[in-house]
This record gives sequence, structure tokens and C-alpha cells, in this order.
Amino acid sequence: MRTVFTRLAATSLIVLFAGFAAAKEPVFQRSGAAIHGYDPVAYFQAGEPVKGKSRHEAEWNGAKWRFANAANRDAFEADPERYAPQYGGYCAWAVSQGYTAPIDPKAWKVVDGKLYLNYSKSVQKNWEKDIPGHITAADGHWPGILAELSN
Repeated sequence: MRTVFTRLAATSLIVLFAGFAAAKEPVFQRSGAAIHGYDPVAYFQAGEPVKGKSRHEAEWNGAKWRFANAANRDAFEADPERYAPQYGGYCAWAVSQGYTAPIDPKAWKVVDGKLYLNYSKSVQKNWEKDIPGHITAADGHWPGILAELSN
């Protein structure tokens, strides 16, 4: 009986710690949705962050995406790579430095038709000092950074 208990306890610990060692999600999510529930299409069409609505939701790349209206949802579903933020919606500056960080949906910029998000507006100012350099560095780190950070 003692051996069975020891095996069960060991198995439980392995399962518990396996959850901590899991890889980061390919898309940063907070509040149950990518970009804190903001509409990724709105950055391009409205030129500003717009909160999405749960009734206009789509799933893509392991995440829920919310949209301000059905037309934006449909546009995203037709071409998600066009609208989804770079680096899975993690902070672009952080990825350029070799790690991931959450984002503020109001710290954003569209560069060459791609959406980049940052941790905060002050971090975005640092990122904007050398956008091409930071994009090149981040591109070099992504997507391998997710696997590296989970080890």
C-alpha cells in the first residue's frame, strides 16, 4: 500500500510541475482573449485601438479574438496573418531583447502593414528609437524564443 501511495504522490508532482514547465502560448492572452479583447482589425481600419465584443469572436492560433463588429471579424477570418499582431501579440520591444512581456493595447504601431504592440507607451518610445533594428532583432528571436523560455 505504501508503494502505491508513493507512486501516486510522485505522479501527482510530475503532473503539477509539468504545468509550470509548459511552453508559452503562441498568442499572448489576457482576460480570455488576445490583445486584452481589443479588435486587431480596428488598428488598421480605424487607426486606433477599439475594444472588441464577445458576440463578434473568432478563434485562431489557439486564442480567442474579439472584434468591434461582424465585418471586422469576417475580415480577420479571411486573412488572420494580415491583421494579427507580430510575435503573437507579445511586446515587440521585449522580443527584440530576447524575452517576452505582456502588452498595453494602447501602445501600438503599424509598420509596413504589420501590427506591433508594446508593454507600455514608455517602452514603445524606446522601441521607436530604432524600429527597423528592433524588428530585425525580434524577427531573429521569434518564434524560437517561446521554446527557449519554457526550458
